Amino acid sequence: MDELVIARALHVLGVVFWIGGVAMVTTVLLPALTGMQSAAEAMKFFSRFRQRFAAQARISTLLVGVSGFYMVHALDAWQRFTQWQYWWMHAMVLVWLFFSVMLFILEPRNRRQMTASTQLPEQPMITPETFIRIQRKHLFLLILSLLTIAGAVAGSHGWLIGF
Repeated sequence: MDELVIARALHVLGVVFWIGGVAMVTTVLLPALTGMQSAAEAMKFFSRFRQRFAAQARISTLLVGVSGFYMVHALDAWQRFTQWQYWWMHAMVLVWLFFSVMLFILEPRNRRQMTASTQLPEQPMITPETFIRIQRKHLFLLILSLLTIAGAVAGSHGWLIGF
């Protein structure tokens, strides 16, 4: 049972590190970039920041995925995915899956496309609206993540919605 305690601790630490980073990007970094004088400089800074943060987020999401799978397997909790009272388990998987697709597929592909486009003579103009759009997407994901975390904490401590 010690392995289960370790898995749970690693799972929670991974979520804190990952979603805490999303919260920092959403509530601190993106608003600061929106207010910068030069949108091109803001985009350059954001690209460098995103590259470093993406590496940390990838490690965190892998840790969360592996530890979460281990806990479901060790507890033989697969039947919870068939019961609506455990909606938060579905939400955890969906949030994890969405971020994993973004971090491991979409973000690397976008970075390659941006690198290729910088070698073209005409580049699209980066505007403050670009950062506002990115911030709105991050805010949606942050709210979804926080609702999922709240539901998971409440549900794993016995608060199940029942009729």
